[in-house]
Amino acid sequence: MTALPVLAVASEAYPLVKTGGLADVVGALPAALAAEGVAVRTLLPGYPAVLRALRDAEVAAELGPLAGGPATLLAGRAEAEGGAMALLVLDAPHLFAREGGPYAGPDGRDWPDNPQRFAALCRVAARIGKGLLPNFVPEVVHAHDWQAGLVPAYLRYGGAGARPGTVVTVHNLAFQGSFPRALLAELELPPEAWSIDGVEYYGAIGFLKAGLRLADRVTTVSPTYAAEITTAEGGMGLEGLLRARGSELSGILNGLDTAVWDPGRDPHLAAPFDTRRLKAREANRAALRGAFGLDDTPDAPVLGVVSRLTWQKGMDLVLEALPDLLGHGMRLALLGSGDRALEAGFSEAAAAHPGRVGVRLGYDEALAHAIQGGCDALLVPSRFEPCGLTQLSALRYGALPVVARVGGLADTVIDCNTVALAAGVGTGLQFAPTTAPALRAALARLAALWRDPKAWQRAQRNGMAADLGWTQPARRYAALFQEVRSGG
Repeated sequence: MTALPVLAVASEAYPLVKTGGLADVVGALPAALAAEGVAVRTLLPGYPAVLRALRDAEVAAELGPLAGGPATLLAGRAEAEGGAMALLVLDAPHLFAREGGPYAGPDGRDWPDNPQRFAALCRVAARIGKGLLPNFVPEVVHAHDWQAGLVPAYLRYGGAGARPGTVVTVHNLAFQGSFPRALLAELELPPEAWSIDGVEYYGAIGFLKAGLRLADRVTTVSPTYAAEITTAEGGMGLEGLLRARGSELSGILNGLDTAVWDPGRDPHLAAPFDTRRLKAREANRAALRGAFGLDDTPDAPVLGVVSRLTWQKGMDLVLEALPDLLGHGMRLALLGSGDRALEAGFSEAAAAHPGRVGVRLGYDEALAHAIQGGCDALLVPSRFEPCGLTQLSALRYGALPVVARVGGLADTVIDCNTVALAAGVGTGLQFAPTTAPALRAALARLAALWRDPKAWQRAQRNGMAADLGWTQPARRYAALFQEVRSGG
């Protein structure tokens, strides 16, 4: 049986370039889909890091002038944990060969030409979908987030002829890509695209809105988030459109790359462990205390945080609840960066409570693994969370997630309530609403659970044994791609 050719379009992919969970999904899903008879090639911008990682590169197409400069489409591969990724790379130095992040410069400000940069990516994706490459004609294009949101628009308004099926996946509805109407012609969108059924969104060009309206199917990264974004509270202005899509909107829970996140062979851990060698985890607990300058008190539970320090992630609530956390004899090991006020607040807390609060500002992949492998519980008090991957890593690494009951957090963590404890199925703690008092109550419950070592270890083993990989999500994506391919 011939594999179904699919073009994935995204602005980042792990391990090449990453700012968040989007990269993890884009990097891990193709290998899982290969087992389901789907052959994915991933189109990425030609950032310096991507070009450096590209192997066996060859020119797939000379694209000519594109958004103000010459552009070339390269084909090649890049190494990833799950195997080599098949890549198509848009090499346009005037758009992507610059220092800084994929979306912003070294000063943290968004690149002013972001609409031109990502519209160019979308235009090239549409050309590939229309048959630019004789040896790769995708039957489905899978566009991720606002940066790829215009792909269905360029396919829709790109003239007659066959076009592939389209799926748009929303990783975070908060980021929508809205730009001035005056750019319509510059972005090579025809006048007929300017309508409520096209790219128009509150008087601007809505990249994500266009994708949500024009794609054959829309998915997001957890079933609960799929329901939340159809409400006024969670829809961020797009709830009416998403409700109108009805059965064409679905939530497919993200998986975890279990090759990258494997406590049995993780090189970033002080000692490997698994459910049969849970005592070996103690070496990681000790190493984490040392790394964060925490008191060497094994009986005190260490709570970890690996997060952007933002309001969305509920990090202000952690600061509010810190007196209770310390009052229960707990310790805090935090890794993250974000809002200056929150960075300052946590730095001041570390200075005020040496040996009890440890803070590292920034991001360090190795340290993130060490936190997951060494903390006793992981705090994820997000006000909204499309899926979340840190709680999945925590489950696999034997740390109990303490999560707000929202989005994918609600879908992946089984609360250790009285019934769940009696049945032996709990994996962590949920709390609602997402407020400081509710978090304080969750910390009190966590302290009580810590005092019951047998129940705690049972929850650890439950989480570590959970099916967190990409096999089941990949099957759902493959089935969806087949529906779109066949016009279902």
